[in-house]
Amino acid sequence: MKNVHTFSKITAVILLASASASATANSETKAKASIDLNLRYEKVDQDNTKKDASALTLRTRLNYTSASYNNFTAVVEFEDSRQVAGINKYNDAVGNNTQYSVIADPETTELDQAYVQYKKDGITAKVGRQVLTLDNHRYVGHVGWRQDRQTFDAATITYDALDNVKMSYSYINKRNRIFSNEKDFNAKDHLLNLAYKTSYGKLTVYSYLLEVDEGTANSLDTFGVSFNGKKDKFSYSAEFATQDSESGATDYSASYMAIEGGYSFDAVTLKLGAEVLGSDDSMVGFSTPLATLHKFNGWADQFLGTPKEGLVDLYASVSGKAFGGGWTVTIHDYSADESTDTVDDLGSEINAVYAKKFAKNYKAGLKYAAYSAGDSTAGKVDTDKIWLWVSANF
Repeated sequence: MKNVHTFSKITAVILLASASASATANSETKAKASIDLNLRYEKVDQDNTKKDASALTLRTRLNYTSASYNNFTAVVEFEDSRQVAGINKYNDAVGNNTQYSVIADPETTELDQAYVQYKKDGITAKVGRQVLTLDNHRYVGHVGWRQDRQTFDAATITYDALDNVKMSYSYINKRNRIFSNEKDFNAKDHLLNLAYKTSYGKLTVYSYLLEVDEGTANSLDTFGVSFNGKKDKFSYSAEFATQDSESGATDYSASYMAIEGGYSFDAVTLKLGAEVLGSDDSMVGFSTPLATLHKFNGWADQFLGTPKEGLVDLYASVSGKAFGGGWTVTIHDYSADESTDTVDDLGSEINAVYAKKFAKNYKAGLKYAAYSAGDSTAGKVDTDKIWLWVSANF
């Protein structure tokens, strides 16, 4: 904890100094401030003993980005999430109202970002609390769907001066997760990502070496390669990764595979895909603890943690435009990667969303997820979720 507090104090001093210098010197770019608001209603209905949940929450995010001075800029951002109009019958995932189903939007006010950035000649260096996203968020993301998004206390360096090549490295010493401050983790995480663009698509290799700094030996090491591209009306992607973990008496290895193909017609786009989060002898499943998990394996959030039998997600989606907005419908079929006598069918799900921008600064949307459980011994139940939201950015 001492190292984390020292890191935060140093960052704060640097921020103040940089902001002061930017305000008094001839700046290269102007300072700017912004506000982002998101008002959302969410309802959850599950076929279990939990009461149906409902929440109306408002997330406010205030950002100030300093002017640039000698290639340095500083960013300070605060985030607040409040319950609105007394619509707060939900388990907030940090211990309140546990008789209801979970809606993971606890009330919170916190420092969302605070970092100093240096940028010159293809090199970008960033130190402090920051948003980190890599590729499609499968391994590292900001979990931006939730009102309290995920950020990291980290040092990041990116190099993209070479044609078609981009390299990045991050060291994380704290994971600021989506549960206010209740479930943040001190960490010793190393993220290395190298991407090369070709005429057919982008080839990426990566290694993510994760460790929760809790005083006991543990590791979660993932090495992988992905390729994704688009040619005419076709899109395609493929990915493979291996993972090894050691934590106490647990020692396992698992693999990850994903493939997707799409075709755009004049009015709609169709996609078919498969994602396999492997299992080690039905004991432990492949894990991605820093990911934007809501983006994958269905919006009902039934697989935020991979089952110990692993997960095979076969899906098909169709998307298009209507009335000035965009819509998508996706169908998932889930099964175990390494089935047992009692767990094989992990259910199915349908997702649908429509969202539209209007009046330049506003966006509204409606989203629905319906999960149908498979084998009863898998611990899942039928779940319906609905969201209605409006956001504004100034």
